[in-house]
Amino acid sequence: MDQIARHIIFKGHVQGVGFRYTTYRIARGYDVTGFVRNLPDGTVEMLAQGPADEVDRCIREVQDSFSGAIRDARIKQVPCNPRYSDFGIVH
Repeated sequence: MDQIARHIIFKGHVQGVGFRYTTYRIARGYDVTGFVRNLPDGTVEMLAQGPADEVDRCIREVQDSFSGAIRDARIKQVPCNPRYSDFGIVH
């Protein structure tokens, strides 16, 4: 299966609501690697990479879990980065 990587910036009420931990918990249920972290401007950044169907289902579940909090999600495909061997929270 083809490996892809998607970089996402979530905007809205996404900090201080358990977004990173929930995203981490969701991602651990899929065959994805990458990270999630808060950014200084109040957004949350996520990188998810792995098999295309796993990445897309993971992102969809994150969006569904926070549908009332996410105002916008900017998703773009980026090159895979082999340095990520698991999914984690970056502080």
